[in-house]
Amino acid sequence: MRHFIDLAEWSTQEIRTLLDRALTLKAEWREGGNAPILKNKVLAMVFQKPSLRTRVSFEVGMQQLGGTAINLGPDEIGLGKRESIPDVSRSLSVYVDCVMARVFAHEHVQELARWSRVPVINGLSDKQHPCQALADVLTIHERFGAVKGVTVAYVGDSNNVAFSLAQALAHFGAHIRMASPPGYTFSEDEVNSIDKIGEGTGTTINLFENPVDAVKGADVIYTDTWVSMGQEAETAQRVKIMQPYQLNSALIQQAGKDSAIMHCLPAHRGQEITDDVADGATSLIFQQAENRLHAQKAVLATLLT
Repeated sequence: MRHFIDLAEWSTQEIRTLLDRALTLKAEWREGGNAPILKNKVLAMVFQKPSLRTRVSFEVGMQQLGGTAINLGPDEIGLGKRESIPDVSRSLSVYVDCVMARVFAHEHVQELARWSRVPVINGLSDKQHPCQALADVLTIHERFGAVKGVTVAYVGDSNNVAFSLAQALAHFGAHIRMASPPGYTFSEDEVNSIDKIGEGTGTTINLFENPVDAVKGADVIYTDTWVSMGQEAETAQRVKIMQPYQLNSALIQQAGKDSAIMHCLPAHRGQEITDDVADGATSLIFQQAENRLHAQKAVLATLLT
């Protein structure tokens, strides 16, 4: 039994196989629909945080593959509060075939997996967002025909999305540039994890403080919210510190070409990204959103068949 918690726990070949499967499932869907390979399978979706893309893409993905999904909100479970995580995990294991959890603390999804008798998928935690990262490499592959050798500049807070993105890019041999203010960069452990994945793939990672240095010549420029759920008390401080990292036309022009624009959503327009950039001709934002569906179908199909 496998879990999908951390991209470092999957080999490069396995991650590349997931990408191939996502491409196949997307093409199959567009040609008339997916085969019901998950008939009679049930996914439990556990949410501590509000969700749009994660909830809809997983529920629709299960339907398209012939299965069903059950939504369990914070008031219905209360992980670690109303009931212990081990008890929640062991109870769900006798009812469903897979669990997807969108949580605040990464330790919560790890503990769910530790006690579960069925596969557990990390739908987002404070440290990682592997489902989004798989959708992102699918999007980059579609745009450039490959991920290897593509230069991706990430600008802003080096958060959970940035870390999983860098891990995914390392599996494919992309060139990674991270531009973040002091105090908001990757930890040494995170850099080591990315480097270890990238051994032998040809990937490179460079950290910058100046966003202009990061975006010059980049094929892709990526950003995410400056204030994640649970960080609301830091809003004023973060917005002030991150202002030079806004994805706007002035910064994009420094790239020197028509770089593709990416954002995992939700976007706080006017903060980390401006409307003209988010809705510009080279924006891949809503292609990314669509690809959450197909990337996650690949994960579900791999774990459950």
